[in-house]
Amino acid sequence: MGGRRSAPAPRPAAAVAVWALLLALLSGCSGGGSAADGIVTLRFQSLAWQKESVAATKELVKEWNRTHPAVRVQYVQGSWDTVHDQLLTAFEGGEAPDVIHDATDDLADFAYGGDLADLRALLPAALKADIPARSWRTATFGAGVYGVPFLQEPRVLIANSRLLKASGVRIPTPERPWSWPEFREVTKKLTAKGRYGIGWPLREPVSLTLNLGLSAGGELYHRGADGTVRLAFDAGDAVVPETVHDQVNADRSAARTTLGMGGSDTLPGFFGGRYAMVPLGFSYRQQIVQQAPKGFEWTVLPAPAGSAGLAQGVSPQTLSIARDSAHKREAAEFIAFLLRPPNMVRLAEGDWMLPTGTGALKDPALRTARYGWATGAALARELRPAPAQSVRGYPEWKDKVATPAYQEYYSGAIGLDELRHRLVGEGNRVLARYQR
Repeated sequence: MGGRRSAPAPRPAAAVAVWALLLALLSGCSGGGSAADGIVTLRFQSLAWQKESVAATKELVKEWNRTHPAVRVQYVQGSWDTVHDQLLTAFEGGEAPDVIHDATDDLADFAYGGDLADLRALLPAALKADIPARSWRTATFGAGVYGVPFLQEPRVLIANSRLLKASGVRIPTPERPWSWPEFREVTKKLTAKGRYGIGWPLREPVSLTLNLGLSAGGELYHRGADGTVRLAFDAGDAVVPETVHDQVNADRSAARTTLGMGGSDTLPGFFGGRYAMVPLGFSYRQQIVQQAPKGFEWTVLPAPAGSAGLAQGVSPQTLSIARDSAHKREAAEFIAFLLRPPNMVRLAEGDWMLPTGTGALKDPALRTARYGWATGAALARELRPAPAQSVRGYPEWKDKVATPAYQEYYSGAIGLDELRHRLVGEGNRVLARYQR
């Protein structure tokens, strides 16, 4: 919820044709480019979907249009579920929006394919300086920067406060988080008849496993001096998988039934006391606020820490400019307006996520203890580029190799040696095809 999901699998030809028709209609009614009266029109495709997020984004577009009469921005609603294939069709047809909302884990094909503008010479110095280098790396492909990372979502532990207090376990903080071994012991203590210490929603296990694995020093993907990428499964890569596997199969402190669930699917069980904790993206807090039973007490805890501390991989949401846009300078000015610190705060609050900008992160609204905002803000400095998001061949490896391998390992169907063999052996064969 709120964050970027993995790019969907290619749609059937009929669906692509529907997108082509829609794009043609949008193009025909947009009056894009420069009108006879000299007014420039930019099409901005937004993927905001939550009510608060859509309202915040549309209001900022209205503010821009009120204060910039010579450059009119037209808001176009997109969808996370279809954005990858829709953009493929748009780029091929020469009808891409000028300003494109997406996420770093979906940009590689478009960046390497020459569909997006390199933003390095277009963006103002103030915006470049406000966003940390670690965030800029998430949108860097080759020598260019092809998106402005502006919203990010750490994985956190959402815990039932009453059960947590009754168990007597130490309450972790960003300054003193649980280690992975301590976390495993905590879930044992939280487990009782009819209740599991944790419910892991692992229908899509790859990004969660790799992103949390950074805390234990796991990298999995290794780039050589010649730029070639290879997979290697080391001790750090095993920490998170082994913890989850043992919680499910040895300790019985993690619910087996949640392995096939998405994050939202775990919430009824969480509210009902079946799981004392659930690891979810930061934006799920909004669903909890909206759906939790009256009187239900919950809290936000940092994910466990390993040899690399609280380091965690993320794939921030981004704003890009189409390479074929006739008004790149104006598009960059609009992006800079959207991402002024006060505006970035409004976008972050609307999506219940964290801004990347250091100015926005200082805002008191994002430092309050209410709804765990302060915990999230404290984690922002620990967020790193998600492993492999810039590696060509990663989507195929994820879908065909890693997802079934992790699913079988977590269920207990295969052991760690077989998991390693499949992730690395089969994975390197996949990558080799993309690096010839």
